[in-house]
Parts: sequence; C-alpha cells; structure tokens
Amino acid sequence: MKYFSIFIPDAKTGLVGPPAGKQKEDMDRFVGEALARGEFLSGGGFLCLKEHGAVVRRSNGESRVIDGPYVETKELIGGFAMLQYDSREAAIDGAKRFMEVAGDGECLTYAIAEGHDDC
Repeated sequence: MKYFSIFIPDAKTGLVGPPAGKQKEDMDRFVGEALARGEFLSGGGFLCLKEHGAVVRRSNGESRVIDGPYVETKELIGGFAMLQYDSREAAIDGAKRFMEVAGDGECLTYAIAEGHDDC
C-alpha cells in the first residue's frame, strides 16, 4: 500500500531548513536504503511558502490567493514522502526510523486510497 508522509519539525529542537553536514549524510543514506528496499517512491523538502508557493482558497464559488497570515514557524512543514509498505505497522516503523535521522517533530503518515473500496 502507498503512504503519504509529512514531516513537521519541532521548531525548538528539530530540523529547520535543509539538512547539512552529518545529518545530510545520514538522510542521504536513509533515503538510499529505503530506495533499495522499494519503500521510498518520491519526496523532498519544502521551500518557503510565502516566497515560492501559494495558498489558494475557494469559497462561495470564487478562488483567491491568500497573502497571509501563514502557519506559525512552530508549525512549518519540513518535507514529504510517497512511500510503499506492506502494512500500517511497517509504515509506522518506517516513520520512526526516519525520525531517528530527521530529529524531533511529528511525522503524519496517511494511507493512500487507490480505489473506491479502500475505506
């Protein structure tokens, strides 16, 4: 089953910005090993929303771009991954292994419905 995972670093103690030095080496190794096992399908870190992205909101039939306020620094999303695991338990284990490299924060891991009967 495919999973979509979002990493939210702890603003006080977690990774803020791209990994560097030993942490980058550890992250590259982690991703390489997950690729070799067939678990890592795609992923990456997010650039600053205000400068490189947009929030588009639709309400009452109209779409508009929101100029802010954006989520607080403590709620920044660090990155995402599309993953492949045989079970929910394996996905949870993968998230725990990722967090050992990424540091403090949260890893939200969602199973992807690939058909109408998955729920």
